[in-house]
Amino acid sequence: MDQLRQSLLDAPIIEKGEYQYFVHPVSDGVPMLRPELLREITIKIIRKADLEDVDKIVTPAAMGIHISTAVSLMTDVPLVVIRKRRYGLDGEVSLSAQTGYSENEMYINDVEAGDTVLVLDDVLSTGGTMRAILDSLKHIGANVADVVAVIKKAGSNELDDADYNVKTLINVTVENGQVVVTDPQGDG
Repeated sequence: MDQLRQSLLDAPIIEKGEYQYFVHPVSDGVPMLRPELLREITIKIIRKADLEDVDKIVTPAAMGIHISTAVSLMTDVPLVVIRKRRYGLDGEVSLSAQTGYSENEMYINDVEAGDTVLVLDDVLSTGGTMRAILDSLKHIGANVADVVAVIKKAGSNELDDADYNVKTLINVTVENGQVVVTDPQGDG
């Protein structure tokens, strides 16, 4: 059994209201992220993503940073982090990301019209953040070569009826206090 699958099956479950939430090193930073798990995820992303002619890797802060950094180091593709803080730099683009859990203002720097980007994130859940990012990149004039999320939580999301195809490494749901793998190979 692969490490990503096993780590999800072993993930602690906490209750947030009526929502059962798994706690995982990729999506939460706890329990600790072991290098062998990060290495496995990085290799799977590199094998699954369309990296041909990609100029930049784009990821939202904060939990996509460790994954994207590892992919950047292995591919020599520069990394752009979409931040929740405004810096006021020339060309900065603001976006509003609304999820099932929160609403955030985020800021994109260092992505320009004509850039070809790979968008990476830790989890695709409601799709709200990813949708806002992809719409903003399109508005900037960037070409999105591919979109990859490590984990997809089962259920509908805002990208289901969109023109974006998000590749995932594994798809899961939480049932009766346990993570259930619905597709061990993910989408795409």
